[in-house]
Amino acid sequence: MKQIRSREAVERCIAASGYREHFSFDVREDTALFQAEAGEYIIREGIMPEYLFYLCQGRVKLCTTMENGQVRLIDFFQAPCFIGEMELISADGEVRAVQALEPCRCLALPLARHRERLLRDPRFLLELCRLLAEKNRRNVIAFTRNQSFPLGNRLASFILLTAEGDIYRQPHTQAAEYLGVSYRHLLYVLADFVKRGYLQKEGRSYRIADRPALERLSR
Repeated sequence: MKQIRSREAVERCIAASGYREHFSFDVREDTALFQAEAGEYIIREGIMPEYLFYLCQGRVKLCTTMENGQVRLIDFFQAPCFIGEMELISADGEVRAVQALEPCRCLALPLARHRERLLRDPRFLLELCRLLAEKNRRNVIAFTRNQSFPLGNRLASFILLTAEGDIYRQPHTQAAEYLGVSYRHLLYVLADFVKRGYLQKEGRSYRIADRPALERLSR
């Protein structure tokens, strides 16, 4: 990630994102601004982050490496939201990777200086409770959809969620695990999307050729 050192850019992002409203104390002076390009890691797996991040632009994915070496998708987040809040609450817990799906901007508060103050801040803790409740609600909805809807509908939503602009390039093994289907079934539906003109195959990636059709399926 690259730090954006323009104080004007930092203040502009703080003002536009509602960032200050989540804290009872003034965080402006110690807040930095970082830019992550698509594919870059905001948090690396197994490495405790130095900052509490607030995603103010873009989308990211949360993933972990299993004991067999496979990388598994866990969840997706979009701005605005905190990143690294679980590491703040449980400093001895497992650190999972957070990777940018598209260009992202994150406000960042150094944890070494503010950890104890954050953990005593009632406004911030209330915001974390709201955030965790929303994550749980989304996970319940995702589980229900996985049980109730055909793969075509769920894959259309997944493609729209994870595409970088009009390019979809998520690894098939990760997508199949996240959607709860076999690798072969996933490839069959992707091939059907190409046949119907929803996608165009471009090497290892797919270009979205008919976004309205995917949006109708996802609904």
